[in-house]
Amino acid sequence: MSEPTPETQPDLNAAPEAAETPAATPELSPLEAALAEVNQWKDLAYRNAAELDNFRKRAAREAQETRAFANADLLRSLFPILDNFEMGLEAARAESEKSMIFMGMSMVQRQITDFLREMGVQEVEALGKPFDPNLHDAVSQEVNPEVAEGTVLRVTRRGFKLKDRLLRAASVIVSAAPAPAETPAA
Repeated sequence: MSEPTPETQPDLNAAPEAAETPAATPELSPLEAALAEVNQWKDLAYRNAAELDNFRKRAAREAQETRAFANADLLRSLFPILDNFEMGLEAARAESEKSMIFMGMSMVQRQITDFLREMGVQEVEALGKPFDPNLHDAVSQEVNPEVAEGTVLRVTRRGFKLKDRLLRAASVIVSAAPAPAETPAA
């Protein structure tokens, strides 16, 4: 068996009618051959137009997704600052809810919350919900007979999502099953 030479290999880039063997197709009149070639070029044009349209849609979708999640790193950097700000707000509240410092900090907190909402950021719901390792980071477990095992008891650090993408998992304390009672040794 000999290896194919360039002359005996089929041309993969040739138009489809060139790949057909002459014995397989009956002789066509010049008009029919021209119409067949026109139809082939039309088909190729439609396919290329559809491919271009799909490319445009894919590029627009990717650009929209890039714009939607472009601020994710900036938002992630903002969360620790927000955590510290809220600790300061709680300290100001402990001193006096009527103080100007507390009222000013409350206004700033509302502005930050509104800003995050406008950016598409949502807080991860955790308190009283079943533990979800996709959304929550368990930092501890506590025995609580009043709550089902695996339920979030407290949130130690809030979690956030940007649209449907998790930016930061909520750090939570989860309820644990009570330890089994020890049987007395005989």
